[in-house]
Amino acid sequence: MTTYGPTVADVVGRVLADLGVGHCFGVVGSGNFVMTNALRAGGVPFTAARHEGGAATMADAYSRMSSPSHSLRSPLTDSPSLRSPLLGVVSVHQGCGLTNAMTGITEAAKSRTPMIVLAADSPAAALRSNFRIEQDALVTSVGAISDRVYSPATVVADVVRAHRTAVTQRRTVVLNVAIDVAGAAASVDGPIEAVIEPPRVRPTAESVARLVDAIRGAERPVFVAGRGARGAGPEIAELASASGALVATSAVANGLFRDDAFALGISGGFSSPTTAELISDADLIVGWGCALNMWTMRHGRLIGPQATVVQVDDDVDAIGAHRPVEIGVIGDCGLTAADVLAELGTAGPARYRTDDVRSRIAESARWRDVPVDKVPSTDKINPRELSIALDEILPADRIVSIDSGNFMGYPATHLSVPDQNGFCFTQAYQSIGLGLYTAIGAAVAQPHRLPVLGTGDGGFLMSISELDTAVRLGLPLVAIVYDDSAYGAEVHHFTDGDHDTVTFPDTDIASIARGFGAEGITVRTVEDLAGVQAWVARYSSGESVPPLVVDAKIADDGGSWWLAEAFAGH
Repeated sequence: MTTYGPTVADVVGRVLADLGVGHCFGVVGSGNFVMTNALRAGGVPFTAARHEGGAATMADAYSRMSSPSHSLRSPLTDSPSLRSPLLGVVSVHQGCGLTNAMTGITEAAKSRTPMIVLAADSPAAALRSNFRIEQDALVTSVGAISDRVYSPATVVADVVRAHRTAVTQRRTVVLNVAIDVAGAAASVDGPIEAVIEPPRVRPTAESVARLVDAIRGAERPVFVAGRGARGAGPEIAELASASGALVATSAVANGLFRDDAFALGISGGFSSPTTAELISDADLIVGWGCALNMWTMRHGRLIGPQATVVQVDDDVDAIGAHRPVEIGVIGDCGLTAADVLAELGTAGPARYRTDDVRSRIAESARWRDVPVDKVPSTDKINPRELSIALDEILPADRIVSIDSGNFMGYPATHLSVPDQNGFCFTQAYQSIGLGLYTAIGAAVAQPHRLPVLGTGDGGFLMSISELDTAVRLGLPLVAIVYDDSAYGAEVHHFTDGDHDTVTFPDTDIASIARGFGAEGITVRTVEDLAGVQAWVARYSSGESVPPLVVDAKIADDGGSWWLAEAFAGH
């Protein structure tokens, strides 16, 4: 047996390490220095970010993309990790460290990302300290869970409780540790062992029977899978095949049905005209772990007047939260799909899976198969043409991360992904500037894949300090900057003539990238992508390559259709 000590801070870090957290991201200050080093001593890899906001979203992306079924290798330790689940941890200083991280924490909380924020806190007696803020109130206000280490006597129970809440309730938990408590003497026999797994809720027989009846009565069923279905793809796909249903996903589950001939891609603002038409013609829509919110259903316009709407979710509060549903099934998506299939049987009619529908999907369901409109420009590249060319150049085994902005539909719809673990979309809170952080966290979680970032010039420049982090980690990151020298969404959707507040002089982003130690190229034509081809050739040969920043000067597309949809709800 090992005795930990000598302080609460040491015990906090070592207990989290014992419980099997996967990776820690943060910025170290006096309040979190000891806890962070204790995590590292316990074998948890640590990535030092340049800003706490970057660290928070890195941990969010890591938690989303880590798969307990894979043996992952950290670029820092190169040691295999089979821990399950692999939680991301954020380590921040009290007060300003936490406030710097709040946008990333808010995104994680809105997305129900299971992760832990290890936050130092001011002593209760330090009422006049400049570091003192009401951390509990701040955290709770954005939808995260605020918890606390109360004393040396309770430290183990407090840490285990926070970890259990994050895992079993799929919540972002901020574990506050006041610096006077952190410095108190503490010891505990270890290692601490606890089996903590997310619960799996089996649906009732009555719910299963209602869903079976709905499927049997449908002629054109469509299944839409969301984040809650990411671990149940095979079960849902098998049921869809037996049900004659087409399958689609929300944006966050993109890639789940990658190889299904009847997969429609993303439902919602990113849908192609063919996908939107086939979904809106459905007479049964079943949401699997999917909110069926305004983005996924285009403010309800993808739900035809004849459609019966069913929602399957293991969270009772999620049922009908965004729109009325005729049938709500409380249950784990995988277990529900398996139970429904057992009741339904495997020899159902083709329903929506006809040869004609299969041909339509193959010919035009992907946006890259839709003809590209010519954009008049002599010195700028059409953003769709750029995306299609890069999709062909970049290796297929990739993980694509998306920032927010007018550009975002191009990489989301035109860059293919190998499966649901090849796409990371941190856009519940719709904050620009999270893309680079997302790409780094996702790359740490899936180091065997090429990380690809789609971002705008505004978001990239907002977050560019973390390019230093990508360079230090040696990540072979490809950052595609859709550069229109503006906050394009505001130019196209919110202003009337006067664009001075949202347009900027042209910036040589490629040169800035080279200053960070990355490679940078400027792209105005498809021919300029020869530099990307050369970089990919080096990467594919096994050469260690630095991040590549592609400063693509894009032509005006007249305003993206997906943001026109999204802003209808603002």
